[in-house]
Amino acid sequence: MTRPVARLRRRHCDPPGDWAHGLHPVLARVYAARGAMSLEHARPRLANLVPPDSMGGLDAATHLLADAMRDGRHIVVVGDFDCDGATACAVGVRGLRLLGASRVSYAVPNRIVHGYGLSPAMVEELAAMSPDLLVTVDHGIACHAGVEAAKARGWKVLVTDHHLPGETLPPADAIVDPNMREDRFPSKALAGVGVIFYVLLALRRRLREQGHFTAGMPDLSELLDLVAVGTVADLVPLDANNRALVSAGLRRLRTGQGCAGLRALAECAQRDLARITASDIGYAIAPRLNAAGRLEDMALGIECLLCDDITRAREIAQLLNEINGERRAVQQQMVDEAERALARVELPGGELPAAICLFDPEWHPGVVGLVASKIKERLYRPVVAFAPAAPGSDMLRGSARSIPGFHMRDALATVASRAPSLVERFGGHAMAAGLSLRHDGLDRFREGLLACAREQLDAELLQSELLTDGELAPDEFNRHCAEALRDGGPWGQAFPEPQFDGEFQVLSTRLIGQQHLKMELGYGPLRLNAIHFGGAAGESPAGRVRVAFRLEPDDYRGGDAIQLVVVHRESA
Repeated sequence: MTRPVARLRRRHCDPPGDWAHGLHPVLARVYAARGAMSLEHARPRLANLVPPDSMGGLDAATHLLADAMRDGRHIVVVGDFDCDGATACAVGVRGLRLLGASRVSYAVPNRIVHGYGLSPAMVEELAAMSPDLLVTVDHGIACHAGVEAAKARGWKVLVTDHHLPGETLPPADAIVDPNMREDRFPSKALAGVGVIFYVLLALRRRLREQGHFTAGMPDLSELLDLVAVGTVADLVPLDANNRALVSAGLRRLRTGQGCAGLRALAECAQRDLARITASDIGYAIAPRLNAAGRLEDMALGIECLLCDDITRAREIAQLLNEINGERRAVQQQMVDEAERALARVELPGGELPAAICLFDPEWHPGVVGLVASKIKERLYRPVVAFAPAAPGSDMLRGSARSIPGFHMRDALATVASRAPSLVERFGGHAMAAGLSLRHDGLDRFREGLLACAREQLDAELLQSELLTDGELAPDEFNRHCAEALRDGGPWGQAFPEPQFDGEFQVLSTRLIGQQHLKMELGYGPLRLNAIHFGGAAGESPAGRVRVAFRLEPDDYRGGDAIQLVVVHRESA
């Protein structure tokens, strides 16, 4: 089966405009290539945040919350079992308590026991808590049956979500979702944690107008470390609004002001908080939180985020670290099985299908999203991976990942409309989605998804590209430039981390472990250290190579040391 090879392409870059004195010229060029022509756009501050006024549903939402607080009613924040859902739950609980709520609890569904979000099974379990008001975070817009079950018990329901709504809305008392049709809020990229943060901003304003605060306004910026982690972890586009939130959260973490749980997780992951970046969140902190929801119970992750005792936080962080180790082993086994299954597929001409649908009865439903992501990265195709919802269950849970040009949630809607009753439920975004269906409908779903992909994806869209910021001059390979690039973020979705390309002479190579390749590369008079993580497969490079790379400070060697982190290499 022929696998696509990434095509290197350099970003178009208009000449950088006038920048503040002292901004590194390489960083100015990188900002310009991302459409930022001023420092205010490139590095937005909290003062630049879009105000809550234009977000729909906030008046009804804050009315519900203010009344519940005034009357001492029991508010239960219902989280979700991923990092965005966990941080959103922690922000909701901490924020409501900060604003003066006297009775706030939280709950989170177990993936195996309750299924996704506010399900009827989750409502049944919540009954023991005797809630008066449920606040969903990072879910709810697709939880019609669960909201109906909660309303039938006489509870109020506030839905806060960022996922795309379906044709109908759940019968909640209030809904806040910037992706609702006709919602005028301009930053559609908010994660679930960002949405609940905005709800709290609006609630604080309502309470202030009601004369609720007599000893000064509570400082909701205390929650921004959690907002940053959830936003980065959910891979939402880092538009200017999200970059302002993430930047402020990173500053809190770097100055030691983050909550005990995040400090403990960073410590457990051996990350230096004083230099923590969005990349550290994505690769070190978020996976440890996510692992709890994938293999165990996200309640453990939320407990870590709500913990104020650093000793206890470290204990929980260590447990999460161990669970993450188990998750990595399960994930690798499942990815290997998926690779073997794909190798057995016979296709005319050996060409890949336009979309890929995978299932194994032994897979874990909490890890299929990671499998879909890995296979999507390797094959550059939309991928849906399925596992039984529970051992021996006839119901399948699927997690989908897509590529630019193929809107996954809309594709699922198309499949569902063409085959009524095939898909039990679905929801998500353009690039990631989830669904449930019965095992006997898997083949029909596969055919339906493939038909959608054939209709929407041509050969050009199925060609993966690796965008770079061009070449660096020899005098730009230095620590000052590397640190400017590291600190110029936050980098992430839609504001990608800088990477460059060039031709180098391979001076030496050696293996690190079983998977990684250490190289010394020549660039004119320079001798540069480089590492290609996962690059040990195949023959070691020799002669001249063209590589795409990130320029990073080499903190391991210290001093003025730098290294090239290779993300792609090919013969020159």
